[in-house]
Parts: sequence; C-alpha cells; structure tokens
Amino acid sequence: MLDDVIFWVLALLAVASGVMVFRFDSMARATYALLTSLLCVGGEVLLLGLDYLGVVIVLMMTIEMAIMAVFMVMYMMNPAGLMPMTMVHNKKGAAVICAAVFAALAAGILLAPWLSRRGRPSADPTMDLGLSLMGPQMLTMMTLGLALFATIVATVVLATRRGRYDRFGDDLKARTADDPVRGGMGR
Repeated sequence: MLDDVIFWVLALLAVASGVMVFRFDSMARATYALLTSLLCVGGEVLLLGLDYLGVVIVLMMTIEMAIMAVFMVMYMMNPAGLMPMTMVHNKKGAAVICAAVFAALAAGILLAPWLSRRGRPSADPTMDLGLSLMGPQMLTMMTLGLALFATIVATVVLATRRGRYDRFGDDLKARTADDPVRGGMGR
C-alpha cells in the first residue's frame, strides 16, 4: 500500500515538474524543474528494487542539472526570466507530435502481450543486469573502469607543476609561501 502511494506521488510530481519546465520563464527554474522530474524518475527506479540504477540516475542527474544551471546563469542573456520568454517553438507542430507519440506509447502499453514471470526474482538484480549488458566482459569492463580512473588521477597529478609541499618546503616549516605569482595566499 505504501509503495503504491509513493509510486503515484512520484509519478504525478515527475509529470507536473516536467510540464513546469515548459511553463517557467527562467532557464534556471526550468533546469531545477527538470531536475525534480528526473529525481522522481530515479525514485521510481529505486522503488522497483533496482538500487544501483536508481542511485546512478539520482547522482548523474543532480550533477548534470547543477552544471547546466551554472552554465545557463553564466551564458544566457536572460537566466532569471526577467523578460518573458518561451521554451517552446512551433507550438502547434510540437503539440501534434507529442499527442501522436503519447498515443503510440499508450497503445503499445495497452496492446502489447505482457509476459508473466516464470521463476523467482533474482537475488542480485544489479549483478544480473551487469551480466546482461556486458556478458562475459564484465570483469574486463570493471578493470577498464579502474584503469580509466587511475589514468584520470595520474593525469591530474602530472599536470600540476607544484604539489602542496612546494609552497612551504618539504618539512612545511617555511614562514611564508614561495608562490611564483604574487598576490595569492603567500602574498
């Protein structure tokens, strides 16, 4: 019962905030409305028992929308929505396309022959999903992910000319920082 209530609350909030994306005059508000909608979708995925995918959706969308809001505020001529603007172009064409896509998806949902479950649900759906997506290359992809992460860390370390010990010496006992550019913390 509680799962049903949470499902419908998240579903209605996702749709309502998705609609608000096109109603707001502010790009920043539209971004956060889209974030709300996508977080609700992540909550729905969590509710389905796919914890890993749900957390990935929530984390990915939160970071993506925060970055998008920052860039919109920096580069948009009217990020705060002080002048009226619209997010929709060709309203009639967009409405026809949306109605047709909605009708096709609804017909697919209602007319598709749904399969009935055979057997029991998996004990570890995340592992099964990984095996379904990657097959026997799962270990290879996990190793590749660690190698890419190590490469990123090594690149950042090698790209910085100076480390934390350069400013105050190897023993960190210098009274003032030896900064090559004056005006920073070392003055």
